[in-house]
Amino acid sequence: MKILVLFDVARPAESDEVFTVRSLKDEDKPTEADVLSCLKRLGHDVDTLAVFDNVTAIVDKLKAYTPDVVFNLSESFYHDRSHEPNIPALLELMNVAYTGAGPEALLLCKDKVLSKKVLAYHKVRSPHFVVSHRAHPLRRLRRFIYPAFVKPVCEESSDGISRASFARDEVEAVERARFIHQKFGCDALIEEYIEGRELYISVIGNHRLRVFPPREIFFSQVPEDIPKFATFHAKWNRAYRKKWGISNGAAKELPEGVEDDLARLGRKVYRVLKIRGFGRIDVRLTPQGEIFVIEANPNPSLAEDEDFAQSACNAGIGYDALIQEILDAAFV
Repeated sequence: MKILVLFDVARPAESDEVFTVRSLKDEDKPTEADVLSCLKRLGHDVDTLAVFDNVTAIVDKLKAYTPDVVFNLSESFYHDRSHEPNIPALLELMNVAYTGAGPEALLLCKDKVLSKKVLAYHKVRSPHFVVSHRAHPLRRLRRFIYPAFVKPVCEESSDGISRASFARDEVEAVERARFIHQKFGCDALIEEYIEGRELYISVIGNHRLRVFPPREIFFSQVPEDIPKFATFHAKWNRAYRKKWGISNGAAKELPEGVEDDLARLGRKVYRVLKIRGFGRIDVRLTPQGEIFVIEANPNPSLAEDEDFAQSACNAGIGYDALIQEILDAAFV
């Protein structure tokens, strides 16, 4: 197939700029590098387009190259992630097939408050929450159960999540919300903190869904009395991960029936939030065996060493087969 790999960069880019696997790695684009390398191994005719702030460049490239499908890896426009849903919306207007989630799922999942309300309507258990609006910040949290967890409403990849996100009381929760208003210029989500294991459920498909074995984040050197959750550094800072023994891997032994429960829950959340192509559902499993949905992630990272690809590998699906399956899903 003729495939256009579409992704974003944090700088103006020329429409005819050539990107190779090596140059993408130099740009700190591991997912793009892995996908491009894989598509070439599979024998497809592949071209690339990096976007920053030029809509016309996308339109012109699509008209000139006429791809069979766009492998959509874009997450922002003008370095603003709130525009992520607009890229697949543009592709739909041009009647071009593309991989991954559509604008509906991206809009729903990018707004953590809206997605939680939708899940609550469908009786999906998630932590209780309140919202501190930037325009009218909360000064009191009445009848809230502590500890709390505070994070930006619309940020992703654990941006805005640090050790200070864990709030033991009202003072800490309100203070952290105020910090988020100032730092990120957005509303703050204040939800009850769920003690337990953090698991990731990877789902692929459109009409017929397949759920891969769950993954888990481990904190082997974090003291027992310290809350364990995925901060920005815990996800992306290699030195920090090494220092605290943080790693991701196949989930350790689960209580009887829990893996089936996770698979059913993953399919339900995926459908309710209108995800297609592929997605990842983040959950917490309490010591009592209760499962709480933390958030859903359409178009999660496809780097070969990241959780989605590794989860597929745990299911016996190699990286090349996974990427081809994601491509095929664009036409179903």
